[in-house]
Amino acid sequence: MSIGNDRYSRQERFAPLGPEGQRKLGESHVLIVGAGALGTSIAETLARAGIGRLTIADRDYVEWSNLQRQQLFSERDAEQRLPKAVAAKQRLEAINSSIRIDSHVMDVRLDELVSLVQGVDLIMDGTDNFDTRLLINDISQKYRIPWIYGGCVGSYGITYTVLPGETPCLNCLLGTVPLGGDTCDTSGILPQAVQMVTAHQTVEAIKLLSGHPEALRDKLHTFDLWRNEQMSMGVRHARKTDCLSCGESRTFPYLSASNLEKTDVLCGRDTVQIRPAQKRRLDLDETAKRLSKLGEGKVEANPFLVSFETDGRRLVIFADGRALIHGTKDIAEARSIYHRYFG
Repeated sequence: MSIGNDRYSRQERFAPLGPEGQRKLGESHVLIVGAGALGTSIAETLARAGIGRLTIADRDYVEWSNLQRQQLFSERDAEQRLPKAVAAKQRLEAINSSIRIDSHVMDVRLDELVSLVQGVDLIMDGTDNFDTRLLINDISQKYRIPWIYGGCVGSYGITYTVLPGETPCLNCLLGTVPLGGDTCDTSGILPQAVQMVTAHQTVEAIKLLSGHPEALRDKLHTFDLWRNEQMSMGVRHARKTDCLSCGESRTFPYLSASNLEKTDVLCGRDTVQIRPAQKRRLDLDETAKRLSKLGEGKVEANPFLVSFETDGRRLVIFADGRALIHGTKDIAEARSIYHRYFG
């Protein structure tokens, strides 16, 4: 196949980038963790921009509800329940056959992430939960690899670029995994919010990979498209010398088994138990109301737990965030169900 020499000409004509910046992009390797709404938008933008190598990892498959915002996928992908990483690779290779695209159908945990980051220049956040993000954060600090955080729900979005040794890390800003929170499955999402988040993420990626770190935002950026609000907040002061992820005596706590989300297949019960890395204090009444509003399944509650049945699976959640996923022995499937409803 003949590849046009002017493929990136409009990008190269942007003076701050130029042919030299484009050359650097072509030599870069980016890891995208997650191939959902954020991950697919990131992947398509970077593939079209000429990033030389993309590695994409995701545990899930394409469903009909994904098509509203996950831009690489088609109805055929949903009909076949094609793994997202596989469907993304196929589409991206049709978009740009001159770059290398590696895809991995996997539940990205510690061992997988350590393997994936070898030789990577930048990590892009396309995940759906803070357990994984804080794992990425510690991996970033340990291996000195920049990463770009992004998240969105409803019409709200947030982005932040983490440079090891220079900026506060995510652990500095958050301290612990947030206590619950809305997800796209519980509160919905506008695709424009996804596109806005990934526009900010990918332009930061291109600045960094093309050799222009001085152009990075250096702020935490949030917006709400429905309310016509946006804010960029300076966070340099938030860097903590005693942060266990990036401070002077760092121990990378989220790489420790004691701080990883724990999953167990319960013997003889066709059930997976999930215990979050940090205990949560859920309002069970509010949780029951939130799940009931979805209209997706049967919800029952008592003072000790909430039971939610949907698609042949039953999720039982306790006040401390621990959950039992009945109807499966597949840990990756159980984690996907849990994070779909509890972030």
